[in-house]
Amino acid sequence: MLNVVLVSPEIPNNTGNIGRLCVGTESRLHLIHPFGFQITDKNVKRSGLDYWIHLDWNEYDNVEQWLEQVTDKSRIFLFTSNTQKSYLDAEYQDGDWLVFGKESVGLPKEMLDKFPNHLTIPISPLVRSYNLANAVAFTLGEAKRQLSHL
Repeated sequence: MLNVVLVSPEIPNNTGNIGRLCVGTESRLHLIHPFGFQITDKNVKRSGLDYWIHLDWNEYDNVEQWLEQVTDKSRIFLFTSNTQKSYLDAEYQDGDWLVFGKESVGLPKEMLDKFPNHLTIPISPLVRSYNLANAVAFTLGEAKRQLSHL
């Protein structure tokens, strides 16, 4: 099982779509506060449709609380535009942690400084970034593709 981690997500529709994606890919979703919304039927669960009840998910008050759950910190992959290493070049393993930051600014510098595995999704210079749900979909798709060949 892969672990998708959203640090301070801001947009409920993205989180709902990522939740649905996690159900479909049999991945676990980890949400780290603060959020830019409340988890309610009107917000997140509406985007996740009726799949939200099947979602394997956890929420944490902060990054430190989440880190207590991670046994192998070398398998944490942080997604950022501030690196050259493509997510396509990573070798994913079952149980990996795919970590994404908030939609407006990405991951905090303190977190990027703490872990060495930084990945990016190649993008045209005409576009600043991908939508968060799309970025997670790219990454989960590649990781699942690799894991299906084991």
